[in-house]
Amino acid sequence: MLAYILKRVLLMVPTLLGALTVTFLIIQLVPGGPVEQLIAEMRAGTRGEAGGGIQGRRDLDAKQIADLKALYGFDKPPIERYFSMLKSFARFDLGHSFRQNKDVSQLIREKMPVSLSLGLWTFLVSYLISIPLGIAKAVREGSRFDTLTTVLVLAGYAVPGFVLGVVLIVVFAGGTYLDWFPLRGLVSDNWIELSWPARIVDYLWHLTLPLVCFSIGSFAVITMLTKNTFVEEIRKQYVLVARAKDCPSARCCTSTSFAMRSFRSSPASRPRSSARSSPDRC
Repeated sequence: MLAYILKRVLLMVPTLLGALTVTFLIIQLVPGGPVEQLIAEMRAGTRGEAGGGIQGRRDLDAKQIADLKALYGFDKPPIERYFSMLKSFARFDLGHSFRQNKDVSQLIREKMPVSLSLGLWTFLVSYLISIPLGIAKAVREGSRFDTLTTVLVLAGYAVPGFVLGVVLIVVFAGGTYLDWFPLRGLVSDNWIELSWPARIVDYLWHLTLPLVCFSIGSFAVITMLTKNTFVEEIRKQYVLVARAKDCPSARCCTSTSFAMRSFRSSPASRPRSSARSSPDRC
């Protein structure tokens, strides 16, 4: 296990270098970089202050354009800029955002709590719902419940997340119909003044719509994977033997298949001989 983890960590180095190289080449080759965008914004601002008159390239002379290129490092050769970028990333210096006028590291620190919160809750909700649902579908394979839930989870998977987000905002966040949930923010403005139970309720209230939007798309993959795995497992010989020995219910048989699958996946449980024994009871 340690060798496998070390191997995966070492493989991250060429992967990161490849991603950085491709990103650098795209930025260099595609027209409309940060210097061109800033020049366009400055010209638009000058034009607005002039009362709408269209002005030419004389708004910015050659020296000002050269200063802008030097500010963002575009006055250096591409190969020098590439190694300078790698050196900065090695020091965890992610640069400065020319749009928000802040360090990128500061922006990441500001947004990281929200991303971690949404990611953690999406992971928990997806697995806590999808795994029991997949087991129930495997036990009731071919029934109306199986068909209906398959249609629902695949429909949720087919709807793009941004479309579902817009629909939830319009319907439930005061867009047109209902005003049940807040439109933005992770907590209310007076969150500090609330009691701890009220803080938890307020936090979950703000989290509901983003969590629904993120979780619905992941239900299908986990649910269908769980179902197919358990259908394959409960058709094996040891489950048939358990049923033949008057296993009390399908739930008992499902628990047996889950336990046996976990037992077989552990290295300590691998038999030294090719013979396999079936369980004698549920």
